[in-house]
Amino acid sequence: MSRVKASTMDGDLQKVFGNPVPELYEAAVGHDASPALARALELRSFLALTEEQVARVRDRVHADMDPDRDMGELSADKLRFDAQWLEAALDARDGYRAALGELLRTMPPPDQRPRPVRTTQLRATATLPPSAAPAPQRAGAARARRP
Repeated sequence: MSRVKASTMDGDLQKVFGNPVPELYEAAVGHDASPALARALELRSFLALTEEQVARVRDRVHADMDPDRDMGELSADKLRFDAQWLEAALDARDGYRAALGELLRTMPPPDQRPRPVRTTQLRATATLPPSAAPAPQRAGAARARRP
């Protein structure tokens, strides 16, 4: 995933988890890493990748619209395609930002680890006397022939 590229939510991740993003990625590979950290970093990686796509399309449109560029090279179809691509990338970015923000708001504090839940399994200890548990009528009995 995108560990090197920065994302717009890196500061939020650092504030919630208390470490810079590269250290969070190192902590996430440990056996005691929280599922919330792993999920947050996964969303962060998707966000960083999507933000990179937004920047690429933006830069391409800016280059196409450069005032020094020959107007004969300008293509409405290409700009429409770039606008669609930009809209899709912005929608994805907004979705990842919302999902990551929601995760960071709703997860338990990092110092509060979930405790294993103890469950008690009940056992039936009563036994019935043999006469109290009748066998089905035909259990093990041969069928009688009818005349």
